[in-house]
Amino acid sequence: MYDSSQHVISIKHVYATLSAETEPTPVNDKLRMLPSIDGLLLGFDDAVETYGHQAITEALREVIQDRRKRIISGQSASTDEYSIRQAAKRILQIREPPQLQRVFNLTGTVLHSNLGRANLPAIAIEAIQSAAADYSNLEFDLESGKRGNREAYVDKLLCELTGAEAATVVNNNAAAVLLILNTLAMNREVPVSRGELVEIGGSFRIPEIMQRANCTLVEVGTTNRTHLEDFRAAINERTALLMKVHTSNYKIEGFTNAVSVAKLASLAAEFRLPFVIDLGSGSLVDFGRFGLPCEPIAAHVLSQGADIITFSGDKLLGGPQSGLIAGKANLIARIKANPLKRALRVDKMTLAGLAEVLKLYRNPDKLGQELPTLRYLARPAEDIRSQAERIAPTLATALGAHYSVEVVDAASQVGSGSLPTETIPSVAIAIGSATGGEDITRHLSAAFRKLPIPVVGHVNKGRLLLDLRCLNDEAAFVFQLGSLQI
Repeated sequence: MYDSSQHVISIKHVYATLSAETEPTPVNDKLRMLPSIDGLLLGFDDAVETYGHQAITEALREVIQDRRKRIISGQSASTDEYSIRQAAKRILQIREPPQLQRVFNLTGTVLHSNLGRANLPAIAIEAIQSAAADYSNLEFDLESGKRGNREAYVDKLLCELTGAEAATVVNNNAAAVLLILNTLAMNREVPVSRGELVEIGGSFRIPEIMQRANCTLVEVGTTNRTHLEDFRAAINERTALLMKVHTSNYKIEGFTNAVSVAKLASLAAEFRLPFVIDLGSGSLVDFGRFGLPCEPIAAHVLSQGADIITFSGDKLLGGPQSGLIAGKANLIARIKANPLKRALRVDKMTLAGLAEVLKLYRNPDKLGQELPTLRYLARPAEDIRSQAERIAPTLATALGAHYSVEVVDAASQVGSGSLPTETIPSVAIAIGSATGGEDITRHLSAAFRKLPIPVVGHVNKGRLLLDLRCLNDEAAFVFQLGSLQI
């Protein structure tokens, strides 16, 4: 039988329960203070423009959900709109992929491949900005009104500075070697001394490049000794050219022998074969005039009989990443006609920057001041020491009593495979543990890399060394030391 009294009791119980749930409590009050997503999006245009509407909305929801959970669990959680927006921004900043950013290179390696190699002079940066910002006569002849050659001006400068009959440029020196071999030696043989079968950064190996160029490597001589007769014995009807590779990233010493450029040039001429030299870094001027060890000079190598030379634009030359090819006009014409040339060509910004760097070489007397690479390399150790002694006290204060700070002698390197056995006297700040205890270098290195402008040094014997040879903005470096978190 239906009992109406029970129904009344049930209804009363439901209403009582609902009233209890909606009764104001500190937690409910706090939850009601959380702003809406729509409200948070208003006035958040900068974040929407940077990250997109969907991404910033999802980040805001994530922050709101986290704050809601913390409030319910009794934890402290801000409901302030500014705080929530900043938290959403931080989420997206963490999730953003790594971007190129400025760093202080205090490794002691001037042309550091991992840190971007050569810094460009101001005049080259201005030219690159202009080329990037506006239309230009990249492949347009202003006189005739017809299509022009995009690299004509750079080619002309290269010929002027090297004495070559013709020249061309591609996107790096590895590409230059690949293009030459594919053009002049495809399906044929190329003798190379075993002592010159180099591997450079990124596992670039001469034998593998030859394989990709569809030519056959013929190894001659031994690792430490190769003679002219070794090359002569390797020449046959399938030989396409003779090749010499400058061992820029290592040096064999002791009981050694290498065939000179002049002798190889003579042998190549005897058999009417092209003679190609990969200079690696190469140079357009005598570095001895700047008090530095010398690398092969492009013009000198060509005058000794090389038919084609290749070298990098972003190493000792001090320009943007590029591979430079110079030599005999008939061979350069064949190289330019290869379909791969278009695939390996450089863009307008590279051409603009490279042209300005090459023009600086017309006046070698000013190179040491105008070209950052040479300025860093030729910087006197006394100047670096004075800078280190100015910075050291401030750095010691920022680090605190747990760390030792000392100005020490150091040895800088050119880098990027240039002059691998040569060092340049320099000065560094050495940071270690004041107690001489635990190895703190890993933690300390990470702290310096987390600064607004990351600082990259190198570790030696349990201490972090900051070689100041390349420190060109002392004020910015010192200013951010107060942000060190150790």
